[in-house]
Amino acid sequence: MAVVIGFQIYKITHSAMALGWLGLVEAIPALSLVLIGGYVADHFSRRKILLITRGSSCVCALALAALSMQSYAHSLIGLYSVIFLAGVARGFADPANTAFEAQVVPKTITVNASSWIGSVWVGCSIIGPAIIGFVFAAWGAYGSYLLITGFFILSWFSTLAIGPKPQVMPEHKEPFLKSVTTGWRFVLSHQPLWGAMALDLIAVLFGGVIALLPIFASDILHVGAQGLGLLNAATSVGALSTMLYATKHPPIAKAGRNLLLTVAGFGLSILVFGFSKNFLLSLAALALSGVFDGVSMVIRRSMVRLLSPDDMRGRISAVSWIFICSSNELGAFESGMVAAWIGTIPCVAVGGVVTLAVVALTACIAPQLRKLRFDPQTMERVYLP
Repeated sequence: MAVVIGFQIYKITHSAMALGWLGLVEAIPALSLVLIGGYVADHFSRRKILLITRGSSCVCALALAALSMQSYAHSLIGLYSVIFLAGVARGFADPANTAFEAQVVPKTITVNASSWIGSVWVGCSIIGPAIIGFVFAAWGAYGSYLLITGFFILSWFSTLAIGPKPQVMPEHKEPFLKSVTTGWRFVLSHQPLWGAMALDLIAVLFGGVIALLPIFASDILHVGAQGLGLLNAATSVGALSTMLYATKHPPIAKAGRNLLLTVAGFGLSILVFGFSKNFLLSLAALALSGVFDGVSMVIRRSMVRLLSPDDMRGRISAVSWIFICSSNELGAFESGMVAAWIGTIPCVAVGGVVTLAVVALTACIAPQLRKLRFDPQTMERVYLP
């Protein structure tokens, strides 16, 4: 859906700023509601929350298809409005989904499961963007959204097929506002958590290029919608290869060091992509960025799972998703704004340099993150003297 809506809006506006607003429109409701979503995920059935929110995603895809049927409906307001509603659903879905994984997966296989779950997700994100570019070229936005709707329906039935699981509820009923902020207090009191989340936030906020790919595909590399689908898929190809490798060789023993190194590698690969004028080199650079991002994703997912108490997973996951939403959607807005201001290529170059600087700063101010280790057998944290 991100590929279709991004390319559709750029075809209408030919504006980098319009792509930036697309990210912001989804981020506003997702960020505003995610803490409440974390509270709801800890106090109500996470499975039911997922069924409701994934049903909402299906409705949003149908609405986008309806808006794309006739030329008069090609208004940005209509498209942005549906994305806003999708952001509302995401504010409740993201923390519930992360917390629900802990009800399904035993702790001792957390990293292995995180690698497999991530691999399946990334594998679909390779196939989806690669195919949808050709679907868009053949059937337009309307046909693309109908195809996406069909897969949302499959997703809903897949979620329904997971039976109800035992869920640990909070033992003490706190006042609503105090309970909502519990996740923040826990994260801010644990340096490895806030260090890893802040590192990912700033790196993706400034180093992410996904929102600008329609510009690269149309105006810099001249590869059209098909090329855009392949550019989107390239990052996922790299991430998938790394995640599959991580199922047998989990990067968790020296988690902190590995996280810092992979984010630095991500920044370097983004610099190469920014200056590339060759389509194959651009694909390779994006694939390499996916390799590094895949490792960091496995580590961060595992850290949140392993360092979170059972009855607080929803609220801690909500804090994690605030960082993720901020980096992805607000990063899209930042990319569009800066690209409109100084140009697309300088924007990407600056992002790569900022990412490398942030890695160096984080290594200095967060020593507990830098030294973080886990025992690969027991998944217990190892404290160094």
